[in-house]
Amino acid sequence: MFSTVMSAVIYGVESRLVRVEADVSDGLPMFTMVGYLSSQVKEAQERVRTSIRNAGIRILPKRITVNLSPADLKKNGSGFDLPVAIAVLGSYGFIPQNTMTDILVAGELSLNGEINAIPGVLSIVSLAKNMGFSKCIIPKSNLMEGSVIKGICVIGVENLGQAVDYLNDSVKIEPGNVDVDVLFREGETQQSEDFSDINGQGAVKRAAEVAAAGMHNLLLIGPPGSGKSMLARRLPTILPPLTLAESLEISKVYSVAGILPPASPLLKSRPFRSPHHTITPKALTGGGQHPKPGEISLAHNGILFLDELAEFKKETLEVLRQPMEDHQICINRTGGSYRFPAKFLFAAAMNPCRCGHYPDLNKCSCTESEVRQYLGRISAPLLDRMDIAIEAPAVTYRDLAGKKSSESSEMIRKRVKEAHRIQLQRYEGTPFCFNADLTERGINTFCRLGRKEALLMKQAFEKFNLSARAYHRIIKVARTIADLDGCLQIKAEHVSEAICYRSIDKKFWEV
Repeated sequence: MFSTVMSAVIYGVESRLVRVEADVSDGLPMFTMVGYLSSQVKEAQERVRTSIRNAGIRILPKRITVNLSPADLKKNGSGFDLPVAIAVLGSYGFIPQNTMTDILVAGELSLNGEINAIPGVLSIVSLAKNMGFSKCIIPKSNLMEGSVIKGICVIGVENLGQAVDYLNDSVKIEPGNVDVDVLFREGETQQSEDFSDINGQGAVKRAAEVAAAGMHNLLLIGPPGSGKSMLARRLPTILPPLTLAESLEISKVYSVAGILPPASPLLKSRPFRSPHHTITPKALTGGGQHPKPGEISLAHNGILFLDELAEFKKETLEVLRQPMEDHQICINRTGGSYRFPAKFLFAAAMNPCRCGHYPDLNKCSCTESEVRQYLGRISAPLLDRMDIAIEAPAVTYRDLAGKKSSESSEMIRKRVKEAHRIQLQRYEGTPFCFNADLTERGINTFCRLGRKEALLMKQAFEKFNLSARAYHRIIKVARTIADLDGCLQIKAEHVSEAICYRSIDKKFWEV
């Protein structure tokens, strides 16, 4: 007897349909699974056979053949256990085939018949809805996560017996019901860190505000203890809160990675990822035998911060160049091409030399060649992609002991939020969201310079020997500064400030 159940496989951060076909026939008793399977999926036959027995269901020893179609798509993960078990039981006649025609099933089985949680449920349920399925059966521990997707009936089951009873219509199970808007607003995390904690560093805080307002890449250079890391870790506090659409995007990535908190299926704050400098290129970009999101994708719609930038391996830093431009990562394998989102604000901090005190020759013990070698760990193409590079000078005693209060994160966030609103309104109907996203054509359309401003850019281009990329990035930063000032046109003072954010790299790299 033949039976079919629909399921899904995680492919990047999206899912693809998989047809689970089972056939039970007379012959030498055996359990065979085919269809380009990973070792995880091949092991399902032992889990399925044992869990069926421990669920109290007795099946006759026959020849069981299971095929996962399409055969050219690699199947991995443990989410095929439940659909395989249901397909096998359908072939034995324990479940009517007509009850499985409009249902997508996914779940992992324990040997005792219980159904365990699986990663990627948000992506799987979203696929089921888009493909027109009326129901989706998933592990009960994933029910809240799956119920975030509206427009489809999501059923959570605890064990195999309960799933069989539900499909036989002998037990009723209420579908998951989550008010997404209420869930998203509830329990918003309170920021324990604030920009008011930072003493002094007014110019650096201004640069951070500009970076947040236009989602520009930010490089902080300065001696140890100048507050570079402290400031970078407070960047999320001045960014506007996540929208529901942005939260769904990043929550799907975290779901696929298997690190989405079960009690909160929607992330409510922007991601802040700060990997150690020993991280490998594969861990940063994502990948593996069955590619999963890396740190770059986990920072989607948030901030990726690399502290001690020069301590990272050069080959690790070089993999950042393409996602910084394209806002996505494409990983090619023999089994196909995987795409991961990578739209993030890149922030980095580094010392100007090995000892950290260059160009203060009274403290710096490095030779000129040592300084050049240390800074040479950052390639010119990567440095060229930093919109803002600013020096964070050593903090003085007056800054530390002074009682002068500085602006709070909430005050800065209001200005950043208004700048974001201006940009979203300006770029409505275009592929751009923020000034940092602008292409050359977009710059020509939205960032036109007057005669005075164009002359200033010409002088800077020739004096600093800028590349075309650096030239365009200065204009984009100037556009953001104008937005913060509420100006429709880019003025000379905006261009001048943007140029200052690029001149620092010449000071250090031309040793």
